[in-house]
Amino acid sequence: MPAPTPAPSTPAPLAGGTQGPHALRPLLDTTLHALTQGATTRNGPLPAGGPHAVTARIRATAHPALPETGTGAHESLHTLVRALAEDSADPAHPHCAAHLHSPPLALATAADLAASALNPSLDSWDQAPAASALEALTTQALAALAYPTRPAPDALVTTGATESNQLALLLARENARTTTPHTPLQIICGANAHHSIHRAAWLLGLPTPHTLPTPTGVIDPTHLHDALTALRDTPTLTIATAGTTDTGRIDPLPHLADLCDTHHTPLHIDAAYGGALLFSTTLRPALTGLDRAHTIALDLHKLGWQPIAAGLLAVPDTTALHPLAHQADYLNAPDDTEAGLPDLLGRSLRTTRRPDILKIAVTLRALGRQGIGHLVERVCATAHLLADLIDKHPRFDLYARPTLSTVLFRPTHTNDRTTAHIRRQLLHTGHATLGRTTTPDGLWLKATLLNPHTSPQNLTDLLTHVERHTPT
Repeated sequence: MPAPTPAPSTPAPLAGGTQGPHALRPLLDTTLHALTQGATTRNGPLPAGGPHAVTARIRATAHPALPETGTGAHESLHTLVRALAEDSADPAHPHCAAHLHSPPLALATAADLAASALNPSLDSWDQAPAASALEALTTQALAALAYPTRPAPDALVTTGATESNQLALLLARENARTTTPHTPLQIICGANAHHSIHRAAWLLGLPTPHTLPTPTGVIDPTHLHDALTALRDTPTLTIATAGTTDTGRIDPLPHLADLCDTHHTPLHIDAAYGGALLFSTTLRPALTGLDRAHTIALDLHKLGWQPIAAGLLAVPDTTALHPLAHQADYLNAPDDTEAGLPDLLGRSLRTTRRPDILKIAVTLRALGRQGIGHLVERVCATAHLLADLIDKHPRFDLYARPTLSTVLFRPTHTNDRTTAHIRRQLLHTGHATLGRTTTPDGLWLKATLLNPHTSPQNLTDLLTHVERHTPT
């Protein structure tokens, strides 16, 4: 086969190197202009019209997806970025409150651009010299926040709680195999646990998790005691949650940790939502017992205001990560490792891995623990303010006082079908995005408040939108 002949046209400019910033600058102007136009046109938390309308608009704008002849960098960038902005959910809008989907800090987003331009891959040191050193320094600092009294805590960077939970189950499975190689690890979790626990057990070939009922929203220690007693001859891993996706509740961590100690079973705590309370001096006591876990899942793209993805799995000692060791000669040859080149393959189940730590490190340095803690305190206080407004409103019922920044409510004397319809109507009009949670007493609207700029008037307006769509 003959060697390919280079195309006659000038190659597209690159983002890296000394000329990269010059190539990026005009493209950034185009991008920012398109973002502004798209957000202005949308003018709300969600595009109006529902899935069919959004799909039709995107198809009309983006077709053909692969043209024979390109339209050029500025036209392509402006057209598609504007279309994406116009028809996106905007977590920065105060009425976008359906999910644990936070508005990223401008600071962190700018850092993410630098990470993309430099494009280091953290699967070998020679691809990411500075990023690997920065990741080690930053993950150790965050692990020390979760395990303040341990001498050598560590953390892995993940894509979020789903990957963190899977890693936690994997580490527990491998440790269990050293003592009971012929008996599979049994997961014990509450019905309030994140769905990724069940998926991870399936992916890892483990038995279906033993699921405890949680009618109050948290694990009852008595139920855990009974389960651990019944499974005393089986290797187990207990899963607790610090900040459930449904209500934001925190399991009774000290009691559960005591039971795990008594029954000699490891404890994993999914603190993807509530873990950010660690940054707050006043709110941190709600996580008492967290440092007794063998593994902890954290997510800084929730209450950390990072662009997705920014997950972590923290462990009390770096030796706990040894089961992840892996060797590929072209990435971590033994003689290279012996010569002092850091071995990065044991830091993730992924090979190619972007430097998500940069945006986190920039944010930590810029705001400090106190600055991030104040943001966490602000959204939690906003949730209490919304709860007060609902409590005083004659046409709404409040489920309970918020634990974190999640508030459940619904119109008074409204059935589940009507509640679900109200939510979908809000989505269709684009006036507000609210989530949904089912409890033993029915369906509730869920407001997850992650925007530290949300004002009291924004909350009043949100309730007004709900009231307008509520049948009289």
